[in-house]
Amino acid sequence: MGAIDNDWLPAVGAEFKKPYYKELYYFVMDEYSKHVVYPPSDEIFNALHLTPLSKVKVVILGQDPYHNENQAMGLSFSVKPDVSELPPSLINIFRELHDDVGCHMPNNGDLTKWADQGVLLLNTVLTVRAHQAFSHKGHGWEQFTDAIINAVNMQDRPVVFMLWGSPAQSKSFMLDNPGHLVLKAPHPSPLSAYRGFFGCRHFSKCNEFLESHGETPIDWQIEDTKTN
Repeated sequence: MGAIDNDWLPAVGAEFKKPYYKELYYFVMDEYSKHVVYPPSDEIFNALHLTPLSKVKVVILGQDPYHNENQAMGLSFSVKPDVSELPPSLINIFRELHDDVGCHMPNNGDLTKWADQGVLLLNTVLTVRAHQAFSHKGHGWEQFTDAIINAVNMQDRPVVFMLWGSPAQSKSFMLDNPGHLVLKAPHPSPLSAYRGFFGCRHFSKCNEFLESHGETPIDWQIEDTKTN
């Protein structure tokens, strides 16, 4: 499942020694051996690899990875740069970005640029069987990602949490550090985006909060990939 070798290891390494994680490990390995599972096994911990704990400024919490072919890349809501048809939730995120902070709609959905700036793109469940949403729910990932959320909550610098949808908002009880900003909105899915995700202005509110605490704001604009 890939190794964690940066400052996340002392923060969550104890989880690897707990009985639930051993069961989770064998479950996930068995799934990869018998089924098509996303993301690729060496990308499961991409969010942690790309955004060290000491660099986290923002947490965007998703549910589980995209389950269609070659979309998931270990970052919540992000797809690989060569995916031509963007998932509807991601399109709605880009729509809100345009309306909120003026970003143009990019021709790709690779959010690595956000991760590199300190945006932890975390799903509550880190793997999924192809074409079966939530198929790896309830096998231990939630306990592991709760440990990640708790580690960020304990940081003594200002962090913005964006909780979109009920599953993400169910984690709000963990966020008891008064130095952080917790933003809540409906999920950007087409089923719920019109109930308050559009117009939530989370991206500008995030940057206003970061700047007010002396932090560099996030450059939300995803650049277009070059086309031949």
